Amino acid sequence: MKQVWGRSSKDMTTMPPPRHRGAAKKPMWIIVLLSLICVALMGAYVYPPRHYSACYFFASSVCTPFKDWLPAVVRERTDEEIVSSVVIRNLLSMPMAVSKNPKIAFMFLTPGSLPFEKLWEEFLQGHDGRYSIYIHASREIPVHSSSLFVGREIRSEKVVWGRISMVDAEKRLLANALEDVDNQFFVLLSDSCVPVHTFDYIYNYLMGTNVSFIDCFLDPGPHGTGRYSMEMLPEIEQRDFRKGAQWFAITRRHALLILADNLYYNKFKLYCKPAEERNCIADEHYLPTFFNMVDPGGIANWSVTHVDWSEGKWHPRSYRAADVTYELLKNITSVNENFRITSDDKKVVTRIPCMWNGTKRPCYLFARKFYPESLNNLLKLFSSYTSA
Repeated sequence: MKQVWGRSSKDMTTMPPPRHRGAAKKPMWIIVLLSLICVALMGAYVYPPRHYSACYFFASSVCTPFKDWLPAVVRERTDEEIVSSVVIRNLLSMPMAVSKNPKIAFMFLTPGSLPFEKLWEEFLQGHDGRYSIYIHASREIPVHSSSLFVGREIRSEKVVWGRISMVDAEKRLLANALEDVDNQFFVLLSDSCVPVHTFDYIYNYLMGTNVSFIDCFLDPGPHGTGRYSMEMLPEIEQRDFRKGAQWFAITRRHALLILADNLYYNKFKLYCKPAEERNCIADEHYLPTFFNMVDPGGIANWSVTHVDWSEGKWHPRSYRAADVTYELLKNITSVNENFRITSDDKKVVTRIPCMWNGTKRPCYLFARKFYPESLNNLLKLFSSYTSA
């Protein structure tokens, strides 16, 4: 059988001639939008803004989701930034003088008298030459119950809660403590703080590491980044803003860094204040933000001072005499994870292990807030709840 491979002309259907389509209508609004974006990016690159209000052209809430898509804008650093980076880089790299008699500087930030001087005296007994005491009394001259604290006051100024004056008082304490070259670790304490371990334990804990214990975490809620001000740009971006407890224990190198800083300090002095819309508390944000930016690997990200915020109030829980039991104090000394919760609606809870030189250790060396009436109970329990 003969196979037919082709078709006759009459079997073929006549194909219509090709139709000439009109040019497709181009979405002009997309072209215009892309052109504007290109022009804006080129302008930002060629003329880097010196004032970064409103995320260049738009509100931060609008453009924040798109920041990661855009290329980093190269901008000219300010004179202040250049000076600051040079000072910080040199302080971080230069060798510190080694002390033959290293001491801990206990720095008390208090309105007046220290109600737990007798407890601190028992804690410090037998350790002369291994510690120094400094007292910043902002309201009245302290009346002392222990001879160890007599004459340890420094020149003080009025301190207002939430204001930069709190940071100023911290810097004043550091400046006085740094005059003693043997002071190698600097611990900020309040009038309601007490030790929860023996002196030897605390001394070895601090002197045995080269990190500073500064609380630092990212809180996306209203009490965290909600307190950030766009006026802190360009030096401090919202993504760098951190929160943390005020009470620190820091190395000599970091103490010098705090005194050397003017750039970031001035940003907080000008734009971090208690206010109705943005209640920014300087002492809760300045040091966490500063060290997150300049030496994040040099801090432990938690404070060695225990504070109980479980009641969810503006101020932490305060312990009265009836609250001070052996169980309470042993519970505090046994905590080895740092607990945090965000202030947004999600209330995200994180637990971070307290790592000391790569080993999980108890987090807290001190605790607050204790009422003065609890002194006798603390004295009775001191030898049994502290651990060597």
